[in-house]
Amino acid sequence: MGEMISSFDGMKLYLNKEIPDSPKAAAVIVHGLCEHQGRYDYFAELFHKAGIATYRFDHRGHGRSEGERTFYTDFNELLDDTNVVVDMAIAENPDIPVFLIGHSMGGFTVSLYGAKYPDKKLKGIITSGALTHDFFGTITSCPKGLDVHTKLPNELGDGVCSVMEIVDWYGKDPYNAQTFTTGLCYALGDGLDWFKEKEKSFAYPVLMLHGEKDSLVSVKDTYTFFENVSSKDKQMKIYGNLFHEIFNEYCKDEVIGDVIRWIEERI
Repeated sequence: MGEMISSFDGMKLYLNKEIPDSPKAAAVIVHGLCEHQGRYDYFAELFHKAGIATYRFDHRGHGRSEGERTFYTDFNELLDDTNVVVDMAIAENPDIPVFLIGHSMGGFTVSLYGAKYPDKKLKGIITSGALTHDFFGTITSCPKGLDVHTKLPNELGDGVCSVMEIVDWYGKDPYNAQTFTTGLCYALGDGLDWFKEKEKSFAYPVLMLHGEKDSLVSVKDTYTFFENVSSKDKQMKIYGNLFHEIFNEYCKDEVIGDVIRWIEERI
């Protein structure tokens, strides 16, 4: 069931915690830009069937969490909000491994998280379509010097998925944001600059996934991230013909199954 929790600075975040009987692992799931944790219902359901507990939260300014809509003053807010949920998952599941999973802007979050919090008791990190360098300029092409509260139209919809029902509902979903702020772009841009210096300090076991036909975040982001991290246990899988949201694509069961198998190998 959903609940409101206090983040590191008192901001109230919406958390959806689901624990199957006798879980063998737990996973914190971090969603992407303009979306919300509820778009991972199917993903979480397969995890529960596999005996893995899930902790999903809405980013501040997203979904049912508090905060100015799609606004950040600093990229660290993303990392530190995530850390509150990671700490909770670890504290509540002391006897089972905890994993961290992030898609798109959530992939940005968990990648930078691994560099900022290198000593967390996480068993591994999984990224999907992660924004780690922005080779397409999706975020960094935002004009500089604008008021940080300026709203830009969310035109990501057509590129999220090749499944038309997903694209159609993306535009109608009441918890999806129709705009995002320049402040968010500036904060993520600062994070990408910070990460250039810190990427080598990412050492967690990691599984990096990306759709080959992703038009929102370049597959090159993942290739470069893969090359630069110092993780000894690192794997990368690129899915031919898939768009950005690989967990929603026509072969989503295969993709989610790959994540579950990777986790099971590390329990």
